Amino acid sequence: MGPYQHIVIGGSAGSFQSITQILAELPKNTGLSFSLVLHRLKHVRSGFVEALSLRSTLPVIEPEDKQYIRPNTVYLTPANYHLYIELGNYFSLSTEESVNHSRPSIDITFSSAAYSYKEKLVGILLSGANRDGAMGMKDIKEAGGFTIVQDPDECQVKTMTSAAIETTQIDKILKIEEIIRFISQMK
Repeated sequence: MGPYQHIVIGGSAGSFQSITQILAELPKNTGLSFSLVLHRLKHVRSGFVEALSLRSTLPVIEPEDKQYIRPNTVYLTPANYHLYIELGNYFSLSTEESVNHSRPSIDITFSSAAYSYKEKLVGILLSGANRDGAMGMKDIKEAGGFTIVQDPDECQVKTMTSAAIETTQIDKILKIEEIIRFISQMK
């Protein structure tokens, strides 16, 4: 395993196809764990995990509160909850107010992951229609983690990725194929 332990991936409008592409190409034994924070309709609870699981090389699960984070697993933030990554390598779920009109908030997960993993974290931000994730990427960068934004020119909606680029010095701006290659080389 390289220097990284965890990858957080955030996305909103236009990111579902990119997420399924990434999951379909994940190497099986990187020793990394993954957290997905995707904006989705609050009332659509079923089918999302199944849809992602069909494509993913790794198991995709919605974590329970206080669930321990295991390697080679993809954790999908449950609909209508904020997902915190706590020191001690576990999740906590919260129903606090929306942040950036979103629950789950990408910023909350990214910022808590930055605090917990510091330089052992990679943050990836994909297509989306609001500014959620920009401050989280700044926190990841300031904590010593590595930041990747999907190339805004490739995004269906570039608001989210452009906001992150304006907010902090992003390490890499990549197309989805390049993001997949980057993750694949992290073994």
